[in-house]
Amino acid sequence: MSGLFSKENRKPAIILLSAPVILTTFRYYGTKDFYLNHLAPAFSFFVNGELVSALYTFSSSLILLGLLPALTVKFIFHESLSHYGVRLGDWQFGAKAFLILGPIMIALTYPSSRMESFVAEYPLYKGAGVSPPVFIVYSLLYLFYYLGWEFFFRGYMQFGLKGRLGDANAILVQTLASCLLHIGKPHAEIYSSILGGIVWGMVVLRARSLLPVLLLHWLLGISLDAFIIYS
Repeated sequence: MSGLFSKENRKPAIILLSAPVILTTFRYYGTKDFYLNHLAPAFSFFVNGELVSALYTFSSSLILLGLLPALTVKFIFHESLSHYGVRLGDWQFGAKAFLILGPIMIALTYPSSRMESFVAEYPLYKGAGVSPPVFIVYSLLYLFYYLGWEFFFRGYMQFGLKGRLGDANAILVQTLASCLLHIGKPHAEIYSSILGGIVWGMVVLRARSLLPVLLLHWLLGISLDAFIIYS
């Protein structure tokens, strides 16, 4: 333990110690279930509790998974966020990856949209399909959820750990963490998150940017919602 916070171990130690704290906090206090069960009665003046609960989840992800790690990078590690994938990177590779993987992501969501477990879980706001404008606004707001998610796993954890653990191990560690956070979701989603964590981790490293995977993950989410609502 004496070397846990030595110069070479300080950053990975902080990341690996803060990760379970942040993820546990998000899992228990940052979801729509927590809002509906514990906060909604105090905010009953909101007409649509389901909508607010979805917005609460999006905001929690952005703050807990995005903002807190970003502040750690800036004020504890004293590093630029660009070193954690917040940059354009190799945009040509990123564009190719998006154009190739995007249609695959859309195709993979259709079978899931026919499963009762996914229909029960998504969309996070069940009223998202009341009209096309509402769905568009909901989808744009959903992007904030993925901003937090991708910065935490593929940015904070993967880019933060790769210098000490190496590229492959950094991918595996963030994949492990992201898979565990899926527990409670439909079984197929939990298992697919393992493959997704590895593939998206590789794309992020090659692109040197979170952007292509951020857009791919968001596309996956809104495609699933669209198929559930409109099919």
